[in-house]
Amino acid sequence: MTQSAPQNSNTRKAVRYMTGTALMGGYLCAMAAMSALAWAAKDLPSVETFWQTSRPPSIEVQDRHRQTLLIKGAVDAAPVRVADLPVYVPQAILATEDKRYRHHAGIDPIALTRALYRNLRAGGVREGGSTLAQQLAKNVFLTQERTYRRKLQEMMLALWIERSFSKDEILEKYMNRVYFGGGNWGLEAASQHYFGKSAKDMEMAEAALLTALLKAPNRYNPVQSRRAAETRTETVLNLMRDQGIITEAQWYMATEQPINVKAPEDRDSAHYFADWIWPEVEARIGTPAADLVIRTTLDKSIQDKAVAAAAQHLDPKRNANEVAIITIAGDGGVRALVGGTSYSGSEFNRAVQAERQPGSAFKPFVYLAAFEKGLTPWDMREDKPVTIGDWEPKNFTEKFRGPVTVEAALALSINTVAVTLSEEIGRDRVIETAAAHGLRDLQRLRSLPLGAQTTTPFKLTAAYLPFANHGDRVTPYGIMSISTAKGSPLYLHAKTPREKIVSFQNLRHINRVLKTTVERGTGRAAQIAGRDVAGKTGTTNDYRDAWFIGYVPDMVTGVWVGADDNTPMTRVTGGSIPARIWKSLMVDVVKDMKPARLPVSEAPLRARSQDNMSVLLDSINLD
Repeated sequence: MTQSAPQNSNTRKAVRYMTGTALMGGYLCAMAAMSALAWAAKDLPSVETFWQTSRPPSIEVQDRHRQTLLIKGAVDAAPVRVADLPVYVPQAILATEDKRYRHHAGIDPIALTRALYRNLRAGGVREGGSTLAQQLAKNVFLTQERTYRRKLQEMMLALWIERSFSKDEILEKYMNRVYFGGGNWGLEAASQHYFGKSAKDMEMAEAALLTALLKAPNRYNPVQSRRAAETRTETVLNLMRDQGIITEAQWYMATEQPINVKAPEDRDSAHYFADWIWPEVEARIGTPAADLVIRTTLDKSIQDKAVAAAAQHLDPKRNANEVAIITIAGDGGVRALVGGTSYSGSEFNRAVQAERQPGSAFKPFVYLAAFEKGLTPWDMREDKPVTIGDWEPKNFTEKFRGPVTVEAALALSINTVAVTLSEEIGRDRVIETAAAHGLRDLQRLRSLPLGAQTTTPFKLTAAYLPFANHGDRVTPYGIMSISTAKGSPLYLHAKTPREKIVSFQNLRHINRVLKTTVERGTGRAAQIAGRDVAGKTGTTNDYRDAWFIGYVPDMVTGVWVGADDNTPMTRVTGGSIPARIWKSLMVDVVKDMKPARLPVSEAPLRARSQDNMSVLLDSINLD
């Protein structure tokens, strides 16, 4: 009994210590939370304009000279009301976007906890756990920036929205403000665009398809990516069934129900460009909530000339029925972007989405890598049979010329020499050089130097830009500025930084051999009198792809020709239709440019005496 008092005293001290520690910890946590909220609320946008927009915002897209290219989103569509819609329309949206929507006050603790756990494991913001009210807050008031501060602001605005409006009012505002792709904001505009009917007349499968677009409007656009849209639509219907919203019988009927997507109205080719820049618009300012003016780098005159050149030279009888054309200025500004022959016929943007083999149009990066290792254009290599394991690359002409200069080998697009150089300097060196120009994720295949791995026309064209750009790499861009219709600036493109990736000596070498390719080699059809033109042709197996990527000082233009289904063309090479399209476009473009010279290397006297370039004049190889 004599020891109980000290023990009780120690226990009370321990309890007081633990209680004090807990209170202090709680106090510090509360202070931290209040500080975080104050930090997030510092520049919280005003909520006064929440209900002001009664129609989708009008987005005017201008070219670099402020000429109007097109107007997006100004569809006169009446706002939808939940009471007027079939019950499965809002159900489909809630099943995918916020399944506990009716049971929380703007923030879903379960979804947030799951997102926090996954973000901590990933070491950054990868998942948002956003409720529908949070998405609405982000779309109306905030940008698409993925930071914890923006997330706190989103949560604070979501709580205000939930406290101020009914669930149906919030849901209606969401459906009338969200972007559904194809330049359509709001459910009614989207239903009219894709199905030619009012939202209140949609079938369940159609409602699921529009819901599918919310995850990624461009990726799941049914006009340009039918299969991806169908897969995502099925996912939405599966979620509705699994959550008990629809029965197994309803699910079966919806999955079997045909969806007739309306062909889009005839629209200008600039829509391909507008589709390309749109993700950046949203990344910079969020989903537009007011009328905007977007000034772009596109030049309407060059764009129109590109369309006209394609129409003049494409030949459907030879299965050369689709095209991609990209023109990029030395500062990185995209001056033209043609994603196909008809945006109405297909919104699939071949310029930025089509993955095709570049063929010999990849070879300049093999030769540049060789120049970086000390090779020169007048060094000699032998065009002869080459065997690597069980593979023997063939030349386009199926002939061998014996000793040739490196310059002649590229100008004639000789495959055996390109493979020999790749093996000589190492495939890793070729991959490293190509990656520096933006052609990444290449594999160490034997066929690497022959362009057997896919890329997009846009990436390949951009990869050539340093050749025209004094050896400097710049990131291509399409937006100069974004402002409100009243002129208030929202975004201004900063000057694009330049990085020297090709030394002056190697630039002179690559310009020399690619200039020779146009003057006396496979790219002769692209010559422009009185102008320095350099470039490279490319033709893949069975004439499935034909390329010409050419440049003048401070501007590069790439042309791809082929068929969407990858079927062969009838003897269409890079030196034929693509080179002719290139010339028809650029012969007019260079008229408005000051004459300039490409820096080229001069062969030493000893090399001139043994120059075998005369073989080029008799070449019939138009690879």
